[in-house]
Amino acid sequence: MKTPPIPDKLFFKIGEVAELAGVEQHVLRYWEEEIESLKPKKNKSGQRLYQKKDVERVFEIKQLLYAEKFTVAGARKKMKQNKKKETQLDIAFDREGFKKWKADIKQDLKSILNSLDKK
Repeated sequence: MKTPPIPDKLFFKIGEVAELAGVEQHVLRYWEEEIESLKPKKNKSGQRLYQKKDVERVFEIKQLLYAEKFTVAGARKKMKQNKKKETQLDIAFDREGFKKWKADIKQDLKSILNSLDKK
């Protein structure tokens, strides 16, 4: 399912998002209730203001529900799993490389101290 380009704007009203996504406004409101990661801001009058990240999330939800045939509960679970993966830090640690780097730094510091002692 190909997603249309998202216009370069700060905020989108619910009607604009519904048109971009090809769904009805009431569907978006339902998704907001059921999927916690979709929470657009509201202005003082209570009108929903979607940001670009919200629109991207709507496309992701639509993909899961319509193309991949997830249930709403399944889509909610899948999005939670994706969010956990995104928030985990990728700390690949090369222990041997670190030990060598540390030894090189120590040697450099010793060399600097020796040259300072000679003066």
